Amino acid sequence: MFGFFSSNLITVVDGIAFGVLLFTIALGLSLVFGVMDVLSLAHGSLYLIGSYIAVSVSTAFTPTLGFFVLALVLAVALGSLAGAGLSFLTRPLASRGHLDQALLTLGVAFVVGDLLAQQYGREVRTVAPPSPFDGSVSVFGSTYPTYRLVIIAVGLALAIAAYLVIERTKMGALVQATVADAQMVRALGVNTGRLMTGVFAVGAALAAFGGVLGAPILNAAPGLDNRVLILGLVVVVIGGLGSVAGAFVGALVIGQVQTLGVSLAPSYAAFLTFGAMALVLLLRPAGILGKGRLA
Repeated sequence: MFGFFSSNLITVVDGIAFGVLLFTIALGLSLVFGVMDVLSLAHGSLYLIGSYIAVSVSTAFTPTLGFFVLALVLAVALGSLAGAGLSFLTRPLASRGHLDQALLTLGVAFVVGDLLAQQYGREVRTVAPPSPFDGSVSVFGSTYPTYRLVIIAVGLALAIAAYLVIERTKMGALVQATVADAQMVRALGVNTGRLMTGVFAVGAALAAFGGVLGAPILNAAPGLDNRVLILGLVVVVIGGLGSVAGAFVGALVIGQVQTLGVSLAPSYAAFLTFGAMALVLLLRPAGILGKGRLA
């Protein structure tokens, strides 16, 4: 076991980096789907918007840390606006089930994908890491990209912050109370519509934030939004709906399955992801840290 770990150490670290990147996407999905009960298939498009914002900024300016932060700010702002818009679009469908929500947001995803392809072309667009983090460091005697370690640090900080906000603040309590009994919360004088719009905006902003963060690793290209959306949904299902900790654990699991699968069994890598999901659902129908049975 120790020999396997030592010979695949860099792959394992890669899995952690990819996992925390998936967490930024899955956290937004978990908030929107697991907490607010809205199935948005436009989430991958929001990630792709963030990736192309990183492309635009890196093309217009030297890829320094300041301009990379600018790309993150722009992505969060645009993602928030897009999330608020999606909230208004899906609100009339709240009583009509998830299928109508999925069809509407899927249509939005197709439109956004085509617009981005027309603007940026259909070739793969690369993004260089910002200059302070574009080098490599030694990790247990092996060379490893500094930027991927930065992603791990940012993902851990985001996971802690999200957990504290959802589980330890008044705002988080209001969100959970709205899910449990929106009518009672409205009777207490809380504008639940505004609260739900805010949650949707935060979830969308996280997806766009992840797009900028992941651009130096996954680049930007048409079709990436579909891949990201599928992996995000798998992470949410494995971790459990509405659980921040579950989304984080699920993201780490899929990160390892993806990277180790590609390294050790490339022919079966795609099947391993869904095999892991099926295994978790057989043993834990609600997900690893889910609070109720998945519908």
